[in-house]
Amino acid sequence: MRRLLRLVPPGTLPVGAGLALVGLASYVHLALAGHSLDAADYSSLSVLWSVVFTVGIGVFFPVEQEVARLVATRRTRGLPPGPVLARGAAVAAAVLGLLLLLIVGTADVLADRLFDGDRAMVATLAGALAALAVAHTTRGVLSGLRRFRWYGAQLGLDGGLRITLVTALAVAGVDSPVAYALVLAAAPLLAVALTAAPVVRATGGGPAVPWPPLLRGLALLTASSLLAQVVVNVGVINVRLLEPSDVATAGALLSALVLVRIPLFVFGSMQAALLPGLSTAAASGDDTAFGALLRRSLAVVTALGAAGGLLAVLLGPWLVTVLFDAPDVLGHGDFAWLSLATLAYLWAMVLGQALLARDRHLVQAVAWTVGIAALAAATLAPLPVALRVELAYTVGSLVTAAVMVAELARARRPAGPTTPANTPVPATTTGGIR
Repeated sequence: MRRLLRLVPPGTLPVGAGLALVGLASYVHLALAGHSLDAADYSSLSVLWSVVFTVGIGVFFPVEQEVARLVATRRTRGLPPGPVLARGAAVAAAVLGLLLLLIVGTADVLADRLFDGDRAMVATLAGALAALAVAHTTRGVLSGLRRFRWYGAQLGLDGGLRITLVTALAVAGVDSPVAYALVLAAAPLLAVALTAAPVVRATGGGPAVPWPPLLRGLALLTASSLLAQVVVNVGVINVRLLEPSDVATAGALLSALVLVRIPLFVFGSMQAALLPGLSTAAASGDDTAFGALLRRSLAVVTALGAAGGLLAVLLGPWLVTVLFDAPDVLGHGDFAWLSLATLAYLWAMVLGQALLARDRHLVQAVAWTVGIAALAAATLAPLPVALRVELAYTVGSLVTAAVMVAELARARRPAGPTTPANTPVPATTTGGIR
């Protein structure tokens, strides 16, 4: 553990603290909403939550990573980060514009199929995605500048504001799903505004950033990120699509997923150190160090997943009803499937970092694509709807991890050292529960 901690870049503790507060906010948000909304409204909120973090993190987190990488590169050369921010903001704006056009064009379908005809929820979905676009772009600048305290502060403010706002709604007796959904837009935007000082100082100056360095690899990173979020979040959406009248299962499933994914938050803090460590070993051709760190990381997440899964199987059915007022429709077997799936997803996350460290972006994207195909096939199984989506999550994660293992086992040691990947990345993604 001490050797692993030495790999952690300065400022990881503030980032980890902020991430922990965001995680706590997710539990408080859903718990208070679960006690304040009826089953149908909580189901609509659950679906919106899943869509926001599947799509939002899937497309905007890669922008954060690329902005962080390029800002860090310019920082080492004494160049100002403003042009990177401008390019990153342009990319995020373009992606957001496409998403908003899609939402506007399909507003009626989205409202009818996902939100019981409530068009206000569709508008809130658009606002939440816009907030994530702004938040991830600014976090990329803070990360690249190594302003980790500001980065952690933005995360912490986001979480703290969410807790404050949803508590105020619950105390006031608000029972509108739109109000609880609007918190997903308001809290990140306020957090960005309160931590804007270093970002504003970074604007302007310096030579323009050519598009190829920013766009190189971004498509593959986006594909992998989006597919990973689909694997971990699509179950709630599929319940609503497969059984539109089964509002109880959709809400209960999101509450259960929040519980079983607790190990993902721990991995989020560990992820900041994992990629730089693996990249350094890969770049220097030190296969022994690479394999040792990879095996140690897999052992850590296996222990986390097993411990969290055991607690979830034993206490999960009781906890979701007490904490989230979720319908009593999931049993110990459901939590066993979800826990196994989360463990496999953790394996895939670690193995994906190993592929990135070896500059195998395409292989990672292919692995997640194969996993999605397996997930889709499992979703078509003639089983009860809850078991179908649980099995699909498990199969998709296991197949993805298996493809990654096969590729890492097949890969041969490069002929000589390669240029180290520039990976400041304290940024973390935790499977969509944010």
